[in-house]
Amino acid sequence: MFIDKSMTKKVVTVGPNDGILETRELLAKSSFRHLPVVDEENRLVGIVTDRDIRSAMPSVFLDENETLKERERLAQMKIKDIMTKNPVTVNPANTLEDAILLMQRMRVGAFPVVDREGKLRGMLSIRDLVRAFVNVLGLEEPGTLLCIKVQERVGEMKKIVDAITEEHISFGSILVSRYWEEGKRAVFPYLLTTNVAHVKRKLVEMGYELIDPMEWTLDALPRPE
Repeated sequence: MFIDKSMTKKVVTVGPNDGILETRELLAKSSFRHLPVVDEENRLVGIVTDRDIRSAMPSVFLDENETLKERERLAQMKIKDIMTKNPVTVNPANTLEDAILLMQRMRVGAFPVVDREGKLRGMLSIRDLVRAFVNVLGLEEPGTLLCIKVQERVGEMKKIVDAITEEHISFGSILVSRYWEEGKRAVFPYLLTTNVAHVKRKLVEMGYELIDPMEWTLDALPRPE
């Protein structure tokens, strides 16, 4: 899955010489939290966030005279004074998997997408990633998620897929936790049916251990030592 297929292409931008107060109003009117800053040729020169704007605002503890002076100062300030220069970017040809790993490492919520010439092509946010994976995993279709604990050995996935397919049940997706506990992993098939009692019995009879998905969360998944 490539970024150019999932990114937001209609992006609201600001210029480095735009005013802070005007940009604050623009953020308030839009649903964005990150605004790319571009020059006259649409080349990315920075990024400004709602947090940057809030940090530049006067403190609520200032008296009236101090607040007036701060507002006069803000009226003179430009986006280039508070933006992050040379932000981390991604390329349209990068994959969504690349972007997820980079977001986790950099602890940011969005990336500008630029081409080789440094021109802005879009924005990729966590919201875009969620939308893309909901589509890929088929989660908008009614179904049931199973969690199956399996031995760490070749062929287990095929056995599970064959067993379920024999019941004429379609898959929305299959995810795998490569580590669950020593020598075992967990397989999470999303089945496009709610009638799965007979499939569960079959898997148990085959020797698999089923875990109730309601008893775990992604944050609680076991991690390797």
